[in-house]
Amino acid sequence: MSAHIRRATALDLPSAARTLAVAFHEYSWTRWSVPADDYPRRLEQLQALYLGHALEHGFVLVDDDRQAVAAFLPPDAPAPGEELQARVADLHGDRLAALMAAELPSRPKGAWDLATVGVHPDRRGAGLGSAVTAAGLALVDESGDPNGIALETSDERNVRLYERLGFAVTARTTIEGGPLVYSMYRPARPALAQR
Repeated sequence: MSAHIRRATALDLPSAARTLAVAFHEYSWTRWSVPADDYPRRLEQLQALYLGHALEHGFVLVDDDRQAVAAFLPPDAPAPGEELQARVADLHGDRLAALMAAELPSRPKGAWDLATVGVHPDRRGAGLGSAVTAAGLALVDESGDPNGIALETSDERNVRLYERLGFAVTARTTIEGGPLVYSMYRPARPALAQR
């Protein structure tokens, strides 16, 4: 049975944030960038803040059970406002300085941001990650934006998923004291919107 993927509403965000927090519980980037003290709460609150920003300025997709989540931001999305930045900084606590010092390669100019994708561990392997990501890619393609989509991931298994969806690794960056980060890019596919 295939999953029904749809645009999230504000009512979906608490459940979607919980799904992402569980999905990223052992993720090397969040384990490095979020303090161990009260880690689950911090991670869930960070996910809720990021999802709220994506919902306001881009789009968030979920399956009906909110066990799969993806967030996309357009190239013209504004940076988070001061209040949101302050809340994010507070949640990153003593890891904020290391996070701010991490240098990743610049993304291709004008590229959309595939900000996050996560699937509840109980549902992994069912194709939900591919389904929610592919649905978002189709929406970006349908928008006619010519600049493609970029992302970063710190999990080699994710690299294979994204490669199957048309992304290619553009850089590998080892963060001092932190994880290896894969930068990836997928060119626009406007022809898909004409099918």
